[in-house]
Amino acid sequence: MTADIIITVVLALLSILLMLAEVFLLPGITFAGIAGGIFSIGSVFYAYTYLGNIGGTITLIMSIATFGFLFIWLVRSKAINKIGLTAEIDSKVDNDLDKVNEGDTGTTLSRLSPMGKIRVNGVVVEGKSLGGFIDEGKPVVIYKKYTNQVLVKEEGTSI
Repeated sequence: MTADIIITVVLALLSILLMLAEVFLLPGITFAGIAGGIFSIGSVFYAYTYLGNIGGTITLIMSIATFGFLFIWLVRSKAINKIGLTAEIDSKVDNDLDKVNEGDTGTTLSRLSPMGKIRVNGVVVEGKSLGGFIDEGKPVVIYKKYTNQVLVKEEGTSI
């Protein structure tokens, strides 16, 4: 009887530790999460089999309560902040769209079908045709400027 209780407690604690490691330390579904689930089911099954209904129910309730308590304690503690990623990225990708404005004219470097490269104000940017295809070497006008591309129309055409 004592050995059965020790086996049940060890399996339950192992499952709780593996599940907490899965949640807080290991990204995605890993071996720890799968093993933690197996140990959790195994500890409850072992308790119901060898300790009876009362022992199995106590194991189930205590496992859920212990996991919940430790989960909440770890979330609220500052220990997670020490191992978590806290750096912020405040840099921007350097692009040449700052030199391009709506209404500027340029030339297509490749066929816009509907996207391709254009040269405007001496810089090469990604251009998207408003409608249809625009062949290489055709003059275009910037209609709208976005973060990473410009919307263009062929010079002399209406929208």
